[in-house]
Amino acid sequence: MNAPAIPLPAGCPAEAALDVIAGKWKGMLIFHLLGGTRRFNQLQRMCPGINQRMLTKQLRELEDAGLVLRTVHPVVPPHVDYQLSELGLALQPVMSSLQQWGKLYLSHGGRHGRCREGQLHNPEETGQP
Repeated sequence: MNAPAIPLPAGCPAEAALDVIAGKWKGMLIFHLLGGTRRFNQLQRMCPGINQRMLTKQLRELEDAGLVLRTVHPVVPPHVDYQLSELGLALQPVMSSLQQWGKLYLSHGGRHGRCREGQLHNPEETGQP
């Protein structure tokens, strides 16, 4: 039997939060940006399978939502940095909880997502991507 659906009031905060961070890549981008400021190509390498167009789109949506700050340095070739805003950094406990749940899920035979074994750590613990 299915559990009964939880009624969501209009303007539900959980729905608003999920609307902002939902998407195939946004969670991974937020996770990697928790480790510090990243350049576009670094983020692309950290998310195998994402193409340039999709990465640009996802970063713009996170920027529009106020979670990511984009800094363009006036040099040639262009140098652009991305980092989490104060609002984006507030997602750290949420991402930590998701990571813990993911470990539990995997320990129960769940399948891996897109991340590689070397990325199954907390960026706060090691300071690495």
